[in-house]
This record gives sequence, structure tokens and C-alpha cells, in this order.
Amino acid sequence: MIFETPALGTEELRALERIEEIRRQLRFHVAEARRWTGSVRRVLGALAIQGSNSIEGHNVTLDDVVAAVEGNEPTEAGEEDWNAIEGYRRAMTYVLQLGRDPHFRYSQETIRSLHFMMTEHSSDAGPGLWRPGPIWIRNEASGDIVYEGPDADQLVSLIDELVSSLDADHSTPAMVRGAMAHLNLVMIHPFRDGNGRMSRCLQTLVLAREQILVPEFCSIEEYLGQNTASYYQLLRDVGGKEWHPEKDALPWVRYCLQAHYVQTRSVLRRVRESEAMWGELEGLVRIHRLPLRAMGALFDATIGLRVRNSSYRAVLRGWDDEISNQVATTDLKAMVEAGLLLQKGRKRGTFYQAAPPLVEIWTRVRENREPIDPESLFREEARPGRDRDTSR
Repeated sequence: MIFETPALGTEELRALERIEEIRRQLRFHVAEARRWTGSVRRVLGALAIQGSNSIEGHNVTLDDVVAAVEGNEPTEAGEEDWNAIEGYRRAMTYVLQLGRDPHFRYSQETIRSLHFMMTEHSSDAGPGLWRPGPIWIRNEASGDIVYEGPDADQLVSLIDELVSSLDADHSTPAMVRGAMAHLNLVMIHPFRDGNGRMSRCLQTLVLAREQILVPEFCSIEEYLGQNTASYYQLLRDVGGKEWHPEKDALPWVRYCLQAHYVQTRSVLRRVRESEAMWGELEGLVRIHRLPLRAMGALFDATIGLRVRNSSYRAVLRGWDDEISNQVATTDLKAMVEAGLLLQKGRKRGTFYQAAPPLVEIWTRVRENREPIDPESLFREEARPGRDRDTSR
């Protein structure tokens, strides 16, 4: 027996409708393929990877996570953290593929394969292998055991039940199915290490299979990374100190819906801000007679990333606009001379940051930001237009 999907009441159904309304607005903004949407998607993917790994103590700068997404080398990350980021990137790349696979079926092999990709660098994690014995989670501060997973001899049957439920259940909303997949896998705790990352990855796979939006636009991993304390608390409250799948999972589902609500509104706000920034940057490119391809570097600098020759060229490859190292150097020099970028470092350590005109754009498009309260998902009535403009 695994945790059962709880019955959804009026509040939960209304919450799902509110989230879907925001997603409809988001789909409208990203439906047309434009270069800035690709840049936003790339950063959102990096934020999801960064968020999920930060929960496990692998703290890497966004610049380095973007470098991993682009296939470049890190500038600050240590070897262990970089290996964790690279492994998660590989697994999420596979999730993107599986999301589009018309022949896909959930299986034990899928879960084990994703785990292998994530943890291949660490033999202690038993990459792709079920744990051979008991497992405990300890509070590192006190040393107390806070959770004990089910016996190892139950793992195969429990995972079979989980994958069967995912394949058979087509009526439960994807956000709820993803939440339950996450809860069940993390409480089964089938691996020696990497169970949290694997559970969050499985949740994203469920969303990807639904093709509501591409995973970068619907994953809640960034939110969970920013709210680790409440995330762990909900798992403790719902899961208990040992395997008790008869417990009520509704509080966990509600927490995940709140995470989707905040994340979706946040993404919609970023998309609108990016659209506004892109328009202003196009004006600067015309004024300074820069090549249109310079937009990639200027956009990254405006949102706070460090721009390097390699990262600039990587962005352009995503636009099917390949340039040489020398052309990239010439472009970046022109942006510095135009007063739009500031050059830092020397030789191989050279990077570029936003100059005052770009900082002003970034400040201006974000000046009316308001905090997004997760509690308001269930506290406020769902009315047409309620969430339409408040996330701008």
C-alpha cells in the first residue's frame, strides 16, 4: 500500500482552476517562438536545477548552473557540487525527452535510470540501484532519527504500485498526480542517497508528460529550494517518523498547489518583465548600431548574469546563429565601448556585467513588483481577472 490520492474538495478544485487560468495567460505570452522566450526558458531551467540541488546542500551560483546547461565549465563551483549539478542536468534533459515520447510508460527502470544519471559521480549513492537494507534520516543538529523508511524487501512491490498508479490514473489532475508521485517516492526512500532530488525530478516528469507547458515553465523546484524549511516540515507532518501510507496526504497536495500558484505567477511576471526588457534593449541596439545578435549578451547582463565569450556564443547557438570566438570578442568590445557592458577580469578570466543603462532597465521593469502570498490561493475567491494583473 502507498499513500492514496486524497479526495479534492471545493477549495482544491477552485485552486486548480485559478492556477490553470494563470497558465492560460502564460501560454499566450510564450506561444509565439521569440528569442527572448528561449532565454527565459534557459534561466528557468537553471533555477529549477539550482533550487532542487540547494535543498541537498549543493549550493552553486546561477552563473555556474547556466554554464552547466550550456555545456560550459564552472567558474566557482567545487567538484562535488558541480558533479551534482551536472548529474541533475543530465536527468532533466532526459525528462524533457520523455515528456515528448509517444511510447513512454512509467517503469522501475525509468526511475532507476534517472537516479543513475543524477548520482553516477558518487559510488556511495548506489547509482541506479535500490538500497540493500534499512535507511534512516537523521537531524544533523541533534542526531535524532526523524524518519525510517520501509523495509528493503518491500521496495520492489511499493515501486511497482507507484508506477502502476501513474500509468493507470488519467483522471486526477497532473499537478495532484505529480505531488503524490513526489510524496510516495520520497517516503519509500528507495535509494541510499539522492531520494529528494529523484522525487522532485519524478514530479517534474509527471508534469512534462501532461504537456501543460514545457517543464521549465511548470516545475516547482525553484520554489521548494527557496522554501526548504516549510517543504521539510510538510513532509514530516504528512509522512510521520516511519512508513505510514494510511496518513492523509491532503495537506501535502495543498502545499504543492500553493507552490504551483506562486511559481506560475512568478514565471508569468518574469515573462512580462522579459518582454518589456527586450523591447528596451532593442532600442539600445539600434541607437548604438550594434548587431541584433548582441541582444543575447545584453539580456543576460540585464538580468544579472555574468557574460563570457563562451556563454555569449552558447546563447547564439540556441538561436541557430553560430559565431566564432573572434567575432564574439569584437561584439563584446563594441558593447563595452557603447557603455552597455562593463569588462571585468583579464585574459581567460574576462567577463562582462551590466553597465548603468542596463541596471536602470532592470530596476524600472521590476519597480512595481509585489510579493506573492501562497496562502491567498485558498483564502481569496476565484473571480475572473483576480490573478490577471497582480503579478506584473
